[in-house]
Amino acid sequence: MSVNPPTLYLVCGKIAAGKSTLCRQLANAPKTILLSEDKWLATLYPDAITSLADYVEHASRLKAVIGEHIVSLLQAGVSVALDYPANTVQQRVWMKGLGDIADVGHELHYLEVPGALCKARLKKRNDTGSHEFTASEAEFDLISSYFVPPSADEGLKIIHHLQG
Repeated sequence: MSVNPPTLYLVCGKIAAGKSTLCRQLANAPKTILLSEDKWLATLYPDAITSLADYVEHASRLKAVIGEHIVSLLQAGVSVALDYPANTVQQRVWMKGLGDIADVGHELHYLEVPGALCKARLKKRNDTGSHEFTASEAEFDLISSYFVPPSADEGLKIIHHLQG
């Protein structure tokens, strides 16, 4: 019987590109768990995140404690589907660093989805309340303005998913 080595799965893409859906699928693999930033933030800081600045502050607090936990899981042989946005070079450096510390491989899944399709999905998601994180169209535009597509020189194994 072959045993798959632990892997750190990362995702990047605009809001409503399908990152959480893909992470749930990745977490279905044996010995793989899902860690969702949105779920943690919604539970730890209910109603406290009302702006991008609030998100940055609270997400930074969470990262300060969750990183060591992620490394421990990976070192214990458990793969982690990290449903955190790997949408900037700085975010990806932090995430890749966790895998490097744990000495495991990683995959960055880049979901390239047109903004119009993401906005349609976001509206549906907001209307149904099916996700912990809601955003207006203006917030979508603001947050998307920080998105930096990954590049090979970042040293990541990139798996490109092109939609629409």
